[in-house]
Amino acid sequence: MCGTTALLDASLAAAADGKPAFSADPLATWQTDGIVWSLAAANGVVYVGGTFETVRPPGAAPGQQQVKRQNFAAFDAATGKLLPCAPAFTGHNHTVRAMKASPDGRVLYVGGSFSKVGSTRVANAVALDTSGCTLSKTFRPSVSATVRAIETTDKVIYLGGDFGRVGGQSRNRVAALTPKGDLLPFRADVDQPVRALAAALSHGRLFVGGDFEAVNGQGARSLVTLNPTTGKTVFRYPGWFPPQSSVKAIARDNTRFFVGAEGHGPGIFDGRIAGRLTNGTMVWKDTCRGATQALLPYKGLLYSASHAHDCHATPGGFPERGDRQHLLVQSLDTRKILHWFPDTNDGVGEHVGPRALALSKGVLWAGGEFTLVNDAPQQGLTRFGSRDTGAPKVPALSLADTDPGKATLAWRASWDRDDASLTYRIYRDGKLVAQRAKESTYWDLPRMTHTDSAPAGRHRYQIEVTDGTNTSPKSAALYVTVPAQPAQAAQEPQAAEKRAEGDPR
Repeated sequence: MCGTTALLDASLAAAADGKPAFSADPLATWQTDGIVWSLAAANGVVYVGGTFETVRPPGAAPGQQQVKRQNFAAFDAATGKLLPCAPAFTGHNHTVRAMKASPDGRVLYVGGSFSKVGSTRVANAVALDTSGCTLSKTFRPSVSATVRAIETTDKVIYLGGDFGRVGGQSRNRVAALTPKGDLLPFRADVDQPVRALAAALSHGRLFVGGDFEAVNGQGARSLVTLNPTTGKTVFRYPGWFPPQSSVKAIARDNTRFFVGAEGHGPGIFDGRIAGRLTNGTMVWKDTCRGATQALLPYKGLLYSASHAHDCHATPGGFPERGDRQHLLVQSLDTRKILHWFPDTNDGVGEHVGPRALALSKGVLWAGGEFTLVNDAPQQGLTRFGSRDTGAPKVPALSLADTDPGKATLAWRASWDRDDASLTYRIYRDGKLVAQRAKESTYWDLPRMTHTDSAPAGRHRYQIEVTDGTNTSPKSAALYVTVPAQPAQAAQEPQAAEKRAEGDPR
């Protein structure tokens, strides 16, 4: 989620077990007719902001069963039900780009490029009281251009974006306001748009990311840490990002911060970096290519939205193949990519895929430009729970060889979005005769074989594959004629001769 911080409770961070908390199988989810730029969660509600005119139920085709929602919608976080909270964000570029709830969940701060909420004139940033879904009468700062990032604390609301003035006063691309909308003395001079914000007040830090080259008159490529009260520079990060890369997302837990970048051209950096909150030093850096847009740390793992296409130098990663993987999870400690591969397509707009992540009630929500999820139609919005419901695809059996009393069967390994190790079950004439376990990924599907000792004659072979929870249907039957053993073949003419002479044997 651009500019959204995911703050963990220490007990969650310490409970890391190395296993993703979510299934890779999507839950039934409402859809939008456009792009979702931002997600926010508060009090069991997930808020969706972007560039869209309507939403439609799960499974509905474009143009069918549409419900009016102008660039903003709200859903029950646990059930996915569409809620009546529906202020229309319109005017100017009619786009919601950033959202963040107050720490107590009572207020939702919304930014973007819009000039009206309902019939009320505003200027790119407002607040909603979440209890009644009503527009705040106090937080209505006049922001001169697009707001792309919001961070909230108990006493300060930070805005980042393209603007140069807030409330009629000079504020170059980052500003701080009270919850009532009064401009604070905090001031920093950022030369290009801000796209991500994350506060760590206990460490005296405000992390700022974006397209910039200089902050407060000093070189600061894409990432800087500011004093959250004054706006003075605390840390710069020389060498972390090349000129063609911009920070699109920042998140943190209690000891580390995480940044995700998007790059253009040769020598870019598109991946993720982990750093220490205390001193700003780097913990790890992955080198995945593919425009990271959102980050969410949870239970010792870092979930990310991108269109990764080359992670060969990252542990657990995949090589360049000409395709893209849009959702990933990796260890917060080692950066290793784990076996969790739900996916979307690139979709519409800039063809990036997912752009925002949010967590509420044990459900992971993702929003963006996509129109497919796990190869099935689903536009703009999806979500993932804990239940694994998808069975691996059954492979096709082929005959590799036959020998007297034996048949060697072959197949290409299947793969599963949740589970690396799959078990293959071989059936002969409806009876289970063998089981084989093998690890596989979508980029590495090994050839597998099994030699079955079988009596001479014609047999029907089938295979099924299970991830331990879900089992595929059995494959189409493969009929194999197994030759007789040599001793058996030599006895057959003698037996036939004796039967012809009347010998009952």
